[in-house]
Amino acid sequence: MKYAVITFGCRVNQADSQALEEQFAAVGAQCTSAESADVVVVNTCSVTASADQGARQTIRRIARLNPCARIVVAGCYASREPAQVAELPNVARTVCNDDKPHLLRIVGQEVAADADFAEVTSAVRFGDGDGSCGAFIKPGLAGRTAFTLRVQTGCSEPCSYCIIPETRGMPRSTPIASVLRELRRVRAAGFKEVVLTGVHLGSYGRDLSPATSLFNLLAALRDELSKEGAEPDLLFRISSLEPMDCTPEIVDLVSDSACFAPHFHLPLQHASDAMLRAMRRPYDNRYYASLVDRIRRVIPNASIGSDVITGFPGETDAHFDELASYLEHSPLTHLHVFPYSDRPGTAASRMGNRPEGTVVKERGTRLRQIGKLLNRRFLDSQAGTLHRGLTLDDGTLVVTGNYLKVRVPRGRSRNEWVNVRLTALAPELTGELIGESLQ
Repeated sequence: MKYAVITFGCRVNQADSQALEEQFAAVGAQCTSAESADVVVVNTCSVTASADQGARQTIRRIARLNPCARIVVAGCYASREPAQVAELPNVARTVCNDDKPHLLRIVGQEVAADADFAEVTSAVRFGDGDGSCGAFIKPGLAGRTAFTLRVQTGCSEPCSYCIIPETRGMPRSTPIASVLRELRRVRAAGFKEVVLTGVHLGSYGRDLSPATSLFNLLAALRDELSKEGAEPDLLFRISSLEPMDCTPEIVDLVSDSACFAPHFHLPLQHASDAMLRAMRRPYDNRYYASLVDRIRRVIPNASIGSDVITGFPGETDAHFDELASYLEHSPLTHLHVFPYSDRPGTAASRMGNRPEGTVVKERGTRLRQIGKLLNRRFLDSQAGTLHRGLTLDDGTLVVTGNYLKVRVPRGRSRNEWVNVRLTALAPELTGELIGESLQ
């Protein structure tokens, strides 16, 4: 059987799709394009209306170009609006997030026409809730060099604009022992970078018995590598952390440990305290500014990204000016700018006094311009600096610990550690390789 997996949205979805691809490989299915696949899995996001729209457009395109394909739709959109999704052309099954670990079995039993495939999938044994089923992973699978390791899912934060707690459920963490076991499997397969992710990663361990914390997990991962006594051949990259969860202990751990990338993603959402209260975010701008200022002092070369929302109900020109003014003078290095997207069922959906669409568009344009200035400022500060990085693709692209994508001369393979010195910032970021490969 030939299959394709198309993924929308966050790193948690990417991790879910990665596990599914392993399962397909384990039973001998052949990865191909959506246009020629027997079964296409579309793993959806529903954080914004545009995410829903993108999934619908993709499903319709697949049905048009490959009318014989059986389409299985999973993820947050399928969890939130299963009946709506089921009406789309060629959709054979919708699968909610809780059933994702068993998606291959569902495909085999109810979707695939191949009887032998169905028999094989019925015998697949699944791991500790992460969907893994054996050492079938390797760098380069589906174009990936880094391995995305989901250690947590679910969220109970009451952010007024967010539908994700409804689609992902309550927080659930993978025990540290299970994470370490999965890590050993990933290392044995040859991966050299692992991205740690979760729906609310900072809440890791609070639901376990006995309770633990993200810091304890990170310390356990560091200790696992420190047993070898040499410079670690594996780098951990921490994905998005809510500001209130990025504790001084975590910042110091990243600063002091070579196995953690100097890279933070800390969603601000807004710099007006009035807007933060309306969004039900549990911090104020003073707290956020103090956090990122400390990171910049402790880890001068750190990349610090953020998400911001404009056009939230009640956002005035004064509120927006607070946001723009803070961002312009902040130590942030890149921004993801989102116009407010109404999600029916959320508290924000019932709020009035929404800015006009043209105003929101203008504000978004200004924030993106600020984001470009912040990124240029960061790149200028990195001119001539030396970094350890991992080669991607055909070996001519290197991603550094602080998340710079650097073009380098040919001569390396994918998934090699190298030292690269930045030599030019425009028209693209380029560098020279220093010394031998650090494999």
